[in-house]
Amino acid sequence: MAGPSRQRYDAVAVVLHWTMALGIFVLIGVGLAMKHAGLPKSRVIQLFQLHKSIGVVILLLAVARLAWRLVRPAPPLPDALPALERKAAQAGHAALYALMLALPLAGWALVSTSPLNIPTVLFGILPWPHISFLADLPDKAPVHAAAQALHKYGAYALIAVLVGHIGAALRHAVKGDVPLSRMSLFGRLGENAK
Repeated sequence: MAGPSRQRYDAVAVVLHWTMALGIFVLIGVGLAMKHAGLPKSRVIQLFQLHKSIGVVILLLAVARLAWRLVRPAPPLPDALPALERKAAQAGHAALYALMLALPLAGWALVSTSPLNIPTVLFGILPWPHISFLADLPDKAPVHAAAQALHKYGAYALIAVLVGHIGAALRHAVKGDVPLSRMSLFGRLGENAK
């Protein structure tokens, strides 16, 4: 006889989720501050290095998270969830994974093709290389412009998808059909006592 189906994400998935969530929110805040806060150039350069460092960490965590998801699939959504909401959840998660990979890669391409040729040093300690085949292009300008557009508009798309993701999670928690405890750091928090 088979045991009950798994309802919660496992500990590795939960830790990856919340570590990435924290990093992504910091990246968004730092990115918006660099572009719109009117900071002195020296401060912007410091934030730029921090943004690149956290972006590389997010890229590595996104690859790890995707690999873990292939090895350990997500628990099934509750049967009571309507088909349209299931498809929306799948589309939202696919968009999140695509953006969690595409944005750091676009940022890396952007840095690699920059005419400023500023090296990346992760957290001021570990040098991170440019993407060599992009850095060696004779005319980097078109790739730089494309990477810049993808990074900028992808960031706004990520903000929109995150708002939808968080809104859906809260809506389902209030309705009680998909408990927040599926991804909670604190186990069964948010589940109705039975």
